[in-house]
Amino acid sequence: MITIPARRPTTGRRQLALLAAVQVCAMSLWFSASAVVPALRAEWGLSRELAILLTVTVQAGFATGAVCSAALNLADRLSPRRLVAGSALLAAVATGLLPWCPHGLAAPLRFLTGFALAGVYPVGMKVVVSWFPRKRGLALGVLLASLTVGSALPSLLHALPWRAVLLASALLATLGAALAAAFVEAGPDKAPAPPWRPRYLLTMAKDRRQRSICLGYLGHMWELYAFWAWLPAYLAATGGPQGPTAFVVIGVCGAAGCLLGGVLSDRCGRVVVATAAMLGSAGCALLSFPASGTGLLLPVLLVWGVAVIADSGQFSAALAETADPRYVGTALTAMTALGFLLGAGTIQLLPLAADAVGWRAAFPALAAGPVLGALALRRR
Repeated sequence: MITIPARRPTTGRRQLALLAAVQVCAMSLWFSASAVVPALRAEWGLSRELAILLTVTVQAGFATGAVCSAALNLADRLSPRRLVAGSALLAAVATGLLPWCPHGLAAPLRFLTGFALAGVYPVGMKVVVSWFPRKRGLALGVLLASLTVGSALPSLLHALPWRAVLLASALLATLGAALAAAFVEAGPDKAPAPPWRPRYLLTMAKDRRQRSICLGYLGHMWELYAFWAWLPAYLAATGGPQGPTAFVVIGVCGAAGCLLGGVLSDRCGRVVVATAAMLGSAGCALLSFPASGTGLLLPVLLVWGVAVIADSGQFSAALAETADPRYVGTALTAMTALGFLLGAGTIQLLPLAADAVGWRAAFPALAAGPVLGALALRRR
């Protein structure tokens, strides 16, 4: 008689490690096309505007998917295992088709990739919150660190043929989908599935605490993805350090910032850490102008890479602790949707500003968002 061993009971730490792996794999799709834009422009004859569109449409797709998910309360009403796995697989398929599609379908496929990823990251936050009723700052910091590393991965692969970069990202996302389908589970702090309540978005807007957190998050998102997306262009235009600099600033420093922000927020408070990170990030944006072309630029960028993301997990933790427990997933998804929608606009505006005044003078404009975000948090 064959005895099948009982499945080892899962724990919060195991689920956090699993979700971090899923995020790294799935979020490698985000900048996969952006990392190979020069090769795409050379082979497909893309204009600069269409090349920018490949990055912006991911943001727009993510925002659209997050809005739909929030309106339908999907993160709170559906199985996180199925939602994360299915979304990651759909995003992987959309990216895997890109090398072989007609050029006119490139932007729609990038939009679909972003739309699908809206079922991965916000739902992952909801699952983490259900496992960590305490020390949520650190737990969400780990999840954000994995997202940061995953987003930066394509910059390490840019030396490969561009089709190989896209296919490698699609395979990683497929692996993430398989991991989610096999192992993701909600934690013991998960609230029962609530009824469909699309009006909860209005409840969020009316509540002063939730509104202040969301406004602060918008200030944070004004700069985050624009800084990440255009850092290589800024370095190339200003004679900054090349090589793996973008990966170190975005991936290594970003991951360190997520973890540091999580540890400090559990000790000092979410609002204190988020405000300090945003003011530090704004300071780095302003210093990028005088530091450009000097030996001070790299230290400024390294600090900026830490500060620009150190506040992100604190907004998610603060909102999870403020929202209706039954609709935490909906609240996190809605806030994320607004932030990424604003980020899509900044990604499109920054290169236009650079055309007018140059990258050196355009980058300090990113400071406006975190300054206004810090002011919004003062009301919190």
